Amino acid sequence: MNQRHHVTHRPGTVRRVGIVTATLAAAVTAFTAAPAQAADRAHHAPGHRSLAQVLAADKGYDHNWQDFDILDQAVGAVLAAKPDSPVKVLADGGTRLTAFIPTDRAFRRLAHDLTGRRLHTERGTFRAIAHAADIDTIEAILLYHVVPGVTAGSRKVVRMNGAALTTASGGQVTVRIRGGSVRLADQDPNARNPRVVAVDINKGNKQIAHAIDRVLRPVDL
Repeated sequence: MNQRHHVTHRPGTVRRVGIVTATLAAAVTAFTAAPAQAADRAHHAPGHRSLAQVLAADKGYDHNWQDFDILDQAVGAVLAAKPDSPVKVLADGGTRLTAFIPTDRAFRRLAHDLTGRRLHTERGTFRAIAHAADIDTIEAILLYHVVPGVTAGSRKVVRMNGAALTTASGGQVTVRIRGGSVRLADQDPNARNPRVVAVDINKGNKQIAHAIDRVLRPVDL
């Protein structure tokens, strides 16, 4: 696990210019409206590229702490251990969801909090987290970052100030807008709340993501 309501536009009504013209227009509209509306819906319909595809596109660990290699490894580890985990929704591009996805640097901060050590590689960071937390805990953390059933782009998110979002884990995160930045209040009262640092990852698809600079915590760690 760098990413972040659709309106169907209906063709305008045909203007009436006398009874005969109106009748002809109605006949033409009946013949052409269905294909036209279908084409319009096809044009505006969201795509089915999954967030798992976006995460996997990076192809492994690198030296960029602002991407999502550790998240990708965490998703893979959970699905390898638990193939039927709800985390697999991230690979189902036909299912609407909004995910707040931690950067590699966000996971490095979590690893430091859990172990007291400052890790220098993405691989070492993931190993430290996997050693400190069992697979069920990692699964719960991942699901806490997913809001199912809605594709919420950045414009919608900024209108959610104060909203409590129910996540795929059953927990809640609260959206806080402060000085033009978006923060998410989690269930750990002692940790600094994550901030959104990149938006609309995978835009145009049913699954959309926004990058955050800290890992959301479903419990007080």
